[in-house]
Amino acid sequence: VQLQASGGGLVQAGGSLRLSCAASGRTYGFYLMGWFRQAPGKERELVARVDWSGGSVAYSNPAKGRFTISTDNASKVYLQMNSLKPDDTAVYFCAALRFLGGDWSPAYWGQGTQVTVSS
Repeated sequence: VQLQASGGGLVQAGGSLRLSCAASGRTYGFYLMGWFRQAPGKERELVARVDWSGGSVAYSNPAKGRFTISTDNASKVYLQMNSLKPDDTAVYFCAALRFLGGDWSPAYWGQGTQVTVSS
């Protein structure tokens, strides 16, 4: 499994960005897909997750109402981020999640893509 994230960049507060993750290998039907982020000095945290058919959607509290996770039901996962805030500044990672120990945990990581929101 390989995951390739893209779409990060520098944006002003209130702006939007769309992140994309291209997945190759056996992910469809085997894993949920998620976006995580890690800000400087902080732990990596889940932003949103989804299954390939668009179900099983969950968002972190900071993402609710502003971010939308979706897939093309094949090999790409997207994170549409609107009304961005400086607190959203982080490296964003896509991940393939497997159910382990009662929760969904990352099994594979993509490389990160930097999102910087200026005030």
